[in-house]
Amino acid sequence: MVRQSVHVSVSELLGQELADLDFKLLCGESHLDNRIINPRVQKPGLAFAGYYDYIRPGRVQIVGESETEYLKTLTPEQRQERFEHIADMPVPVFVVTKGLEPLPEFLPACRAEQIPVLSSSALSSTVIKRISYFLEDHLVPSTTLHGVLLEIFGLGVLLIGASGAGKSECALDLITRGHSLVADDRVTAKRYPHGDLLGFCQEPLRHHMEVRGLGIVNVQDLFGLAAVRERKSIDLVIELEPWDESKAYDRLGLEERVYKILDVSCPYITLPVALGRNLSILVEIATRNHVLKLQGHHSARDFARELEKKLQQGPGKAEHAPT
Repeated sequence: MVRQSVHVSVSELLGQELADLDFKLLCGESHLDNRIINPRVQKPGLAFAGYYDYIRPGRVQIVGESETEYLKTLTPEQRQERFEHIADMPVPVFVVTKGLEPLPEFLPACRAEQIPVLSSSALSSTVIKRISYFLEDHLVPSTTLHGVLLEIFGLGVLLIGASGAGKSECALDLITRGHSLVADDRVTAKRYPHGDLLGFCQEPLRHHMEVRGLGIVNVQDLFGLAAVRERKSIDLVIELEPWDESKAYDRLGLEERVYKILDVSCPYITLPVALGRNLSILVEIATRNHVLKLQGHHSARDFARELEKKLQQGPGKAEHAPT
C-alpha cells in the first residue's frame, strides 16, 4: 500500500479538468510547481484593505471585480504596499476573474515573489465553485492498492491477495454473472472528509483487465457499459489466499475483522483458495451475507444465540420446549 502526499501543483489547474475556465497564464510560468495544500479558496479583500491575519498558506487567492474596484480607490503607493505585503506571504497562486485587467502594480509584485497569476473570463462565483470542487476531489488522502474492485449487489468489494491467487479470473467470472468492474490490478483509493472511502482506476488502465494467457482485455467492449463503473465506495475487503491445512479457519463466521485503508476500517474476510472451490459464488455469498449484516441480520450470531439458548434449557427441555 503506497500512501501519497496531499497537494496539488498550480500546473494542474491548467489541465483538462478545468479547461472550461480557459485559464490564461499572466506571469509565473517558471513557478507552476507551487503547491496548493488547502482545498478552500480565498478572496483577499480584507488583506487588500490592510488586514493580513487571515491569509492562509497554500490557498488559491481569487481577485474579482469587488477587490479590483476597491483597489482603484487607493493611491498607487498604497496599492504597491498592499500587493508587496500579500505577495510576500505563502500564496501559491492568484486567479483574476471576469477577464479583468490586473492593476499596474500587481503583476510586478507577483513576479518578484515568484507567484503565478492566472486569468479567467468566468465569473468569480463560477471560478470559486469549479476550483473548490476540483481541490476537494484532489486534496484528500489517497493510496494505491494491489487488487480488483467490483460492484457486487450494490456494494464495493475489493479482492486482494498475492499475485496468481486468481483475483482477475474470479472478477471476470463475476462480471459474466452481471456484476461490474471498477478497477483491476491498481486500485486508487481516496478518503473524503465525510468519511467515505472511494476507489477508482486511473487512466490508461480504466475498464481494462489482465487475464493470464489472454493478455489485456477491454471489459466495456466485451460486455457493454453495464459491466463497468467509474468509481465505487469500498465496503468490503475479501482476501484470497492459498488453502493452508495447518491453519484454523473461522467455521462459524462469528469473528469480525477489519482491514485498514487510509485509517478507515473496512469489514474483512479471508477466503481460502483450493482446487474445486467456486470463488465467484463464494464471493457473491460473502457479499450477500454482508448485506444482511448491514440490515441487522447476522446469521452466525443468530445461530450461536439459538444454540446457547437450547444448551441452557438442558437436553430434555430443549426437545420438548413449546414452539
